[in-house]
Amino acid sequence: MSVLLEGKTAVVTGAGAGIGRAIARAFATQGAAVIVAEKNTESGQRVATELANLGPPGQFVPLDVTDVDSVRAALQGVLEREGCIDILVNNAYPTMAYAPSHIHELAEDRLRTSMNAGFFAAVAAMQLVFPAMRRGGYGRVINLCSLNGVNAHKYTADYNSAKEALRAYTRTAAAEWARCGITANVICPGAATTPYQALADFNPGMAEDLKKTVPMGRMGDPEKDIAPVAVFLASQMAGYMTGNTLFVDGGGHINGVPWDPGVVDSA
Repeated sequence: MSVLLEGKTAVVTGAGAGIGRAIARAFATQGAAVIVAEKNTESGQRVATELANLGPPGQFVPLDVTDVDSVRAALQGVLEREGCIDILVNNAYPTMAYAPSHIHELAEDRLRTSMNAGFFAAVAAMQLVFPAMRRGGYGRVINLCSLNGVNAHKYTADYNSAKEALRAYTRTAAAEWARCGITANVICPGAATTPYQALADFNPGMAEDLKKTVPMGRMGDPEKDIAPVAVFLASQMAGYMTGNTLFVDGGGHINGVPWDPGVVDSA
């Protein structure tokens, strides 16, 4: 049986858990050599070891998206060893210990940290992989963004802004890089991940309301629902598809979802 990503080298940031891990596992199953780019050494190495049972051996590379220099160093090292990166998945975003916040109370350092992690780290990664992708005439960039930004959900303006900036950058990259054989697309997932669980812990009632308004009646599963879409975008099957935002959310984007964590104005 043929595999869709045979002979390709893929970097997945934040692949130590959640959606990133699911994508890394799916890529390995489809024949890709996967670089697990992860801040947490223990989970990153564990996932890299898992991949050997699914496909080509995985590699762990330490990477911290809150430090753009760390991203550049990690990917430069991969390029020097491997010669190319065919597939780049910008998935990592730190689960920060921030409570939902009004815009007028949003600290500048929090906003800068979110923009570094959610936007500038991905930009640095894309700029680094572009020359090798152009030389090879093949490249797939998949950026994980969020309905929080698309729908302007309240009290997470820093996260929303970073993800919407990345979405705009992705579309522009798609326009500029298309003639080079490089596609750039966005996935906005709706899945039961660590951040979702943090929300459920913060406001259980809201988490239940979210599920009720998703037409499919549930939150997505990273491995069963999100990762297969990433495989499609990374493969030749999606070679004529670029600049798109795919809402992999059980239909939650159709009419929007209730997003009000219940923040009290301190002013």
